[in-house]
Amino acid sequence: MKVKTISIETRTRDEMINITSLIQEFISESALIDGIVIIHIPHTTAAVTINENADPDVCRDIIYKLAKDIPQSGNYHHGEGNSDAHVKSSLVGSTLTLIAEKGQLLLGTWQAVYFCEFDGPRSRKIYLKARAD
Repeated sequence: MKVKTISIETRTRDEMINITSLIQEFISESALIDGIVIIHIPHTTAAVTINENADPDVCRDIIYKLAKDIPQSGNYHHGEGNSDAHVKSSLVGSTLTLIAEKGQLLLGTWQAVYFCEFDGPRSRKIYLKARAD
């Protein structure tokens, strides 16, 4: 299967968007029964992660802690004013490999996949690729 590109619009400078349903839709479209799904974010100021989906305060807490520990303003050398976003993206990561089993994304009960925006609002892309066992 080729790479599928999904476009996403972010609304704020820092946010986490649940993209689990987009990935599950991709698994269904791909007719992937058992295998892996690779999720890659081709941006240097955005990321992808897995975390809790039951309580939205978890995402708020992650954004809060990242902003507190990596503030937007600081003694950065990069001239675009988004050095913090580059650091956050590197720490969270740009790629995940997930398991599909019996046509379903295999996550824990409380888990979801999140697109992490650190320099929005912007138009972003998510690359997805499926591999069957």
